[in-house]
Amino acid sequence: MHRISRRLAVVLAVVLVFVGAAAGASAATVLHFGFKKVRTGLPTGLAHFKLTSTDVRAGKPIPARQWGCDDAGLSPQLSWSGAPAGTKSFAVTLFDPDAPTGSGFWHWVAWDIPAGTTSLPTGAVLPAGSVSGPNDGGGVGYTGPCPPTGDITHHYVFTVVALSLPTLDLAPGTSPAVVGYVTGHNALASASFTATAQQ
Repeated sequence: MHRISRRLAVVLAVVLVFVGAAAGASAATVLHFGFKKVRTGLPTGLAHFKLTSTDVRAGKPIPARQWGCDDAGLSPQLSWSGAPAGTKSFAVTLFDPDAPTGSGFWHWVAWDIPAGTTSLPTGAVLPAGSVSGPNDGGGVGYTGPCPPTGDITHHYVFTVVALSLPTLDLAPGTSPAVVGYVTGHNALASASFTATAQQ
């Protein structure tokens, strides 16, 4: 009886190894990423103003011409109002906290946008004096969404930050993470909306 139990245990162990390997292989084809602990970089309790777009609707899928799978895509039109009177400049960002990187994905970072600016057109050429920084795709300026096929719905956060300084005094090649840090430390108020993409 003892010998039979031992043989049975060995057989079961072998079966479990094969089943586990098969399950692992199957799971590998349907992995879903989503990191919800990424911080915004902006202080809590920050005042808010209004941000809208004629190209992208809050809570809705981002139109194809703004995507960045085949090329960088077109940055969407943005309009904002209600920034504090003491605003000296603006920063604009587009961030995907759902990117399977562990740190999100910066699609667009621009700063030193003059205080008198209240909108950017579709496919924006930034106002004189503005700085267009690198994105996480390896380019400069805007690069649109292109989430992994079959992944969860990604949420793209468009943000305009009103700043207390006329310039952040950062080199054009400064990484988005550093720009986000310096922006957060000089923010007076922010405006944002979130749109989605999935494929």
